[in-house]
Amino acid sequence: MNKLHFLTAGLPLASEGNGYKTGLDIVKQMDLDGIEIEFVHGVRMNEASQKAVIDFTSDIKYKVTCHGPYYINLNSLEPEKIDASVLRILETSRMGKKVGAYSITFHAAFYMKQQPDNVYNTICKSIEKICSILDEENNNIWIRPETTGKGTQWGTLEEIVKLSKEFKNVLPCVDFAHIHARNNGIYNTYDEFSKMFEYMGNELGSEIFNDFHAHLAGIEYGLKGEKNHLILNESDMNYKDLLKVFKAFDVKGVLVCESPNIETDTKLLKDYYLSL
Repeated sequence: MNKLHFLTAGLPLASEGNGYKTGLDIVKQMDLDGIEIEFVHGVRMNEASQKAVIDFTSDIKYKVTCHGPYYINLNSLEPEKIDASVLRILETSRMGKKVGAYSITFHAAFYMKQQPDNVYNTICKSIEKICSILDEENNNIWIRPETTGKGTQWGTLEEIVKLSKEFKNVLPCVDFAHIHARNNGIYNTYDEFSKMFEYMGNELGSEIFNDFHAHLAGIEYGLKGEKNHLILNESDMNYKDLLKVFKAFDVKGVLVCESPNIETDTKLLKDYYLSL
């Protein structure tokens, strides 16, 4: 990566359901940098949509990432559901490679009232299997477990950093809104953001900042963590200081905006970042 790219989470709202060609044209018209393809209920994309994305990513100035289906739990109490979750991550990775995606992300697991160390070990077994299969298939796409927004979900920054140290193709997807919500409103100042980046750099090496994948949105939260995403300027998310820290650490990669007004807040973030 040669810079920080600003991506919409899914197709722009202005595309009004008219498909990938229309949506990606709007991304270009707005001078945005790409999209994160949202495989919410399953990894399904018809040939026309695939071609539109392949044509889009053939221009190196544009980037695409993929978000795996929400029905993933690598710590399920039912083995068949773990197997199905592994398959969904593999399918996301395969489609990602096919359309030229930079990386894929997913919510990895729930604690299921188990000890975090036991959950970690269970998840490790599945990630090892996924990485082994993708290696056999010569698929070197980045695998990015996402930091999660609720205390019932596996995925603190520390847990995902630890996992990333075990596998060569695994790095975090850092959702700053989720971290802010999970911790009941902290991790929202320049100094707190800086400490997070320092921690990642110390643990994973400064090269992580050349291949970064992050999410950002406004967020509503309570004692149990994340409730729902909000428009940035209708929330307490301190995106301006966060972008200043991105600039200070010279972060390159992708920042995906998940605000409800998708493209408007993506443009807001990019314009503010470029003004710094």
